[in-house]
Amino acid sequence: MSNSDGAAPTTGSAPTVYGAVLDASTRCIHFHSERDIVAIKFACCRRYYPCFQCHDEAVRRELSPHTARQWPQAEWSELAILCGACHRQLSITEYRQVDRCPHCAAEFNPGCRLHGHLYFDESD
Repeated sequence: MSNSDGAAPTTGSAPTVYGAVLDASTRCIHFHSERDIVAIKFACCRRYYPCFQCHDEAVRRELSPHTARQWPQAEWSELAILCGACHRQLSITEYRQVDRCPHCAAEFNPGCRLHGHLYFDESD
């Protein structure tokens, strides 16, 4: 479901999701269970990807590759999480406090918390 530039087609005003996207719910070739419905806006490039692997694979092909950067805690109010079910955006803080989308009640994969350190600066 991605086009030639690696972006998934979107409808309405939903943000574009880049990477190896499989469906409109933002599942990708790496993570595609029923509850893998979150895309994350990366702090480094401000683009949404379904996962860190999609980001890394996509940016390696760019003319000016870059490495992923974690969101600093001071920026956790940023709308950087996209629910693949309703396509509404959540702040990082809001996302980290819930197990399901507060807008449509779709369940998020609890296993995603294991990768939080890849996206968010969790140091105190």
